[in-house]
Amino acid sequence: MIIPINELTKDVLYNVAESFVLREGTDYGEQEFSTEEKVEQVLEKLRSGEALLIYSELYESIDIVDAQSFKEEFEP
Repeated sequence: MIIPINELTKDVLYNVAESFVLREGTDYGEQEFSTEEKVEQVLEKLRSGEALLIYSELYESIDIVDAQSFKEEFEP
């Protein structure tokens, strides 16, 4: 299920993005960015629609995914 980001408070959205950034294995390429810069990049992708906030009922968890990939996989 897609969670509309405008239904979350600013603090909750930031914390979700920060948790996503801090996960092991998140790759941002060769350039070094601070955690805050990475979080802002994720938030911008969420705001622009390039990324989606997804809730998994099966795993009772939330994740941030690429919007295009999500749509290709789950929409006819």
